Parts: sequence; structure tokens; C-alpha cells
Amino acid sequence: QVQLVESGGGLVQPGGSLTLSCAASGTIFSINAMGWYRQAPGKERELVAVITSGGSTNYADSVQGRFTISRDNAKNTVYLQMNSLKPEDTAVYYCNAEIRHFRLLPTPDDYWGQGTQVTVSS
Repeated sequence: QVQLVESGGGLVQPGGSLTLSCAASGTIFSINAMGWYRQAPGKERELVAVITSGGSTNYADSVQGRFTISRDNAKNTVYLQMNSLKPEDTAVYYCNAEIRHFRLLPTPDDYWGQGTQVTVSS
């Protein structure tokens, strides 16, 4: 079993910054891609940013240049540094990870965190 535990959400004023963290724990051989998604009220969940095990990144157009995703493979942790936050960034942010449990099982399983609320408001 694997758990993804997120932290770092909260209330911030427009133009402010927050950093989200997500730590994976449990039976982990390796982690492929890790990413952040968000879901605003009344909207579908959308990709915010993703990072591969090799460090390649991809961002949604709406956050490009403002958000930075990074990971610490030794700690099985992914981060999302969010700068210049806007009210439209308000959402529940979810961590996602593709995790291999054992060396002899090449197909990863997909895991989600419980979500952390980010509210951007004055």
C-alpha cells in the first residue's frame, strides 16, 4: 500500500505565493511521473503540472511561468511552488504519482492524495 500526503495549502492574497508538498510512503520500488492537478467548484479536475522521474516537466498554459514543479527522489516527494497567485487559482489541489511496488512488476499503479485547499482572495 502507498499513501500520498499533501501539505502547504491555505489562504493567500492575490499576488502571493504558496508551496505545496506531497510525500509518498509505503511499498515503493520507484516512482515514474508525479504531478499536481486541481479542481475548482463546479469544474472538472485539470492537470496543473507534471514531472517525470528524469526531471522533465510540463505545465498547463494557465500556470506557465508562475508555478514550478520539482521533486526529491530520495524523499519520494514532489513540490509545487506557486507564485503570482490569482483568484482563479483557487481550487483543491491533488497530488498524483505513478508508483512501481516491486522490481519484477514493471506496470505502475496510480495513486492520489487527499487534496489540499488553496484559496486566493483578498
